[in-house]
Amino acid sequence: MHRQRTPEEDKLYQLLITLIEKFEQEYYQPSRQNNLASMLLFILEESERSRDDLVSVLGTEDLVDNILNGQEKINIEQARKLGEFFNVDSSLFIE
Repeated sequence: MHRQRTPEEDKLYQLLITLIEKFEQEYYQPSRQNNLASMLLFILEESERSRDDLVSVLGTEDLVDNILNGQEKINIEQARKLGEFFNVDSSLFIE
């Protein structure tokens, strides 16, 4: 996209950008808690750990399920434990 575009190509390019932005606003704006759950799942997968590892860190299967489903927020103590477990800043898990 760094080459000189024709006026028609420029209009199409701007239209494409507008459509992509509109799509992202409509379909990729989940609540912050869902972002936290998604991020937690991503970190879990990337670290090659399992859901059972989260249970050992957080305490119960129900709690892990509720957090991953966005039904329960991660509190400060849980965020601290997750930060230590994954070797990341605990603020990643706080809303």
